[in-house]
Amino acid sequence: MTKQDIASKIDHTQLKASATTKQIETLCHEALENHFASVCVNPAHVAYAAKLLKGSGVKVCTVIGFPLGANTSEVKAFETQNAIANGADECDMVINIGALKDRNIELVESDIRKVVEAAKGVLVKVIIETCYLTDEEKILACHAASRAGADFVKTSTGFGTGGATVHDVELMRKNIPDTMKVKAAGGIHNYHEAISMINAGADRIGASAGIEILKEAE
Repeated sequence: MTKQDIASKIDHTQLKASATTKQIETLCHEALENHFASVCVNPAHVAYAAKLLKGSGVKVCTVIGFPLGANTSEVKAFETQNAIANGADECDMVINIGALKDRNIELVESDIRKVVEAAKGVLVKVIIETCYLTDEEKILACHAASRAGADFVKTSTGFGTGGATVHDVELMRKNIPDTMKVKAAGGIHNYHEAISMINAGADRIGASAGIEILKEAE
């Protein structure tokens, strides 16, 4: 796999609470220079990132209900609409993890569906936060995301107790239709880890270490 092949799968990420305008600017310039798939930023930074990346082909990805997923569905839907109005091309939403643990699959699914409907065709990735889930729960979450019309399932926020694993990527890949994709995120620090996720079935890599990954790819 070439350096550019890998770059085209990376969502170049800056989601720290302390992220400054200057850091967002740097993130966008790095994404332009390296032809990353997208930058992934918090909603407050979407408009600025969209302005910097306009017409470049690099997408603006943002996060919804992040990082806990414990907002109401109505808040997540509004946050989605607002982010898209500000220039977001992709939305990574966190599921209602507690509802999944309760086996309230109807709520999990309707929560995702409200975001998908609010997105009106804009790409929706569903973060299931695998570190808190059993394999059975991960499968239930994948099925709910599929029924709700999401485009991707995603392993992690990067703010939980663990990140992406090869096992989880393989499990998720097996439990979604071919029309859906997998994003691995959380704790992917180097080229070897990125490639292992891609080989396991990940279509996108969410990482703040995109530059380091590409340097090692050379």
